[in-house]
Amino acid sequence: MKLNPELEILESLAKTILVAARTAPKGKGIDDIVTFLLDDADRIQLADKMEKLSDIKDMKFLIRDAKNVRDADSLVLIGLKSSGVSSLNCGACGFETCKEMLEQKKVKVEFTGPHCMIKYMDLGIAVGSAVSKAKDLCIDNRVLYSAGAAACYFDIIDADVAMAIPLSVRGKNIFFDRPSTR
Repeated sequence: MKLNPELEILESLAKTILVAARTAPKGKGIDDIVTFLLDDADRIQLADKMEKLSDIKDMKFLIRDAKNVRDADSLVLIGLKSSGVSSLNCGACGFETCKEMLEQKKVKVEFTGPHCMIKYMDLGIAVGSAVSKAKDLCIDNRVLYSAGAAACYFDIIDADVAMAIPLSVRGKNIFFDRPSTR
């Protein structure tokens, strides 16, 4: 008999969550999504980097979010590694044409950009699909800009933009009722 064996399957379920991100619809059928499953050591390293980024950027909420990353049972990252543009000349990126956007010098702060807005929407749909699958599997989760930002800022992952999704299987959702950082 095993007492509370639910953590034993979490890695497999995290991979199922990443399948949902991978198979989410992509603009023009071009898949620029990258996915990562952090092991415990990587997750703790990411939390440490979040605290360091909090000092660098004076963003105190990263300390609160780093605690969630440390306390999580697992963590996935879903990112965008853009390979180009949609060639729609839609202007959503802030430039009149895709060509004009591509001529811009890329900047790197937490994330690298500019990129085609269709690619950003693909990332949002992939993240939404992933958290929906986590919900279907009864796994508590929360989308964290902060952890994705730290992962990109410190080159922990190879992505232009990323969002993190910590996962937890506890009796109470650890990602809510968190202290305010105002």
